[in-house]
Amino acid sequence: MRLKTVLLGLVGLVVLLLLGGITAIGWEVVLGPNARPVTDRTFEVTDARLARGQYLVEGPTHCLHCHTTHDLSVPTYPIDRARAGAGWELPTPELGRVVAPNITSDVETGLGGWTDDEIARAIQEGVSRDGTALFPVMPYPAFAQLDDEDLASIVVYIRSLAPVRQALPRTELIFPLKHIVNTIPEPVTEPRPSHPTGTAVERGEYLATIATCAECHTPVDEQGGELPGMRLSGGGLFRDPGQTMAPVFSSNITPDASGLAHYDEAFFIEVIRTGRVTGRTLTHIMPFEFFRNMTDDDLRDLWAYLEAQPPVRHRVSNTDSPAMCAVCNQEHGLGELNRAQ
Repeated sequence: MRLKTVLLGLVGLVVLLLLGGITAIGWEVVLGPNARPVTDRTFEVTDARLARGQYLVEGPTHCLHCHTTHDLSVPTYPIDRARAGAGWELPTPELGRVVAPNITSDVETGLGGWTDDEIARAIQEGVSRDGTALFPVMPYPAFAQLDDEDLASIVVYIRSLAPVRQALPRTELIFPLKHIVNTIPEPVTEPRPSHPTGTAVERGEYLATIATCAECHTPVDEQGGELPGMRLSGGGLFRDPGQTMAPVFSSNITPDASGLAHYDEAFFIEVIRTGRVTGRTLTHIMPFEFFRNMTDDDLRDLWAYLEAQPPVRHRVSNTDSPAMCAVCNQEHGLGELNRAQ
């Protein structure tokens, strides 16, 4: 009898701990993401929206960079233009199976059967048509800042993509990511009016947001959160999708001497256009194939925004021997030269 009582007590304790843990993390881990119901809103197709949507998709938001198969046998990792938007299983086995789905207008394997608002909700809020959460390698937290007209333009343009029949498997994340991902989506319920355009820095901030500069160029902790005071200072870790090179780390793009202090506007634009700096080709994990399509005016605004950011001292190199960095707690080139503040 006493053993039964003890066992029941232990079971009760486990249940309480489990409930407490779920409550602390969020009940979305078991109930699914916080998703708003889709509406009947539609976006009128206009020439202006098609043009703006093409510019955004083929430029700053670089949607096709993930949603199209790459030729990983070529150092520049070009996308297969004949199958643009038909989806790609990303080479990220450490996360499980991560699939960027088919976003062409094919009815059976793409978005041809989706409504405009279902597409908009996936882009901005990270919730798929069936109510499941998207993994934020799809940068919907950044796309949540898209203004209403730009969102409409992207949806209109994506709908115009030629249908490509390509069935893909579903994303299957490792444990516990497959549950934690449910806590990330947030409904967008308020209008997003036109983004601020009064100054070059304001315009550049919007571009940097939807181009997800910080998501790649900011080091993170073990839980994936930004390291405090390290925004845009480099050290984001990336595995070579072609599996021919050592891991690479993103560059410091703050105006510190360890970052972009030796750049000027013209040199910055040249690097974005060519993917090369001082005769060296940068890794094409950085989507130059799309960013080079941005206008000179937008690149000038982006440069103005980066110049206005606080300088952060963080030396990062992909050509020097890796060494432990006391700043970002990773091993990368020149890491031994960094000292914790």
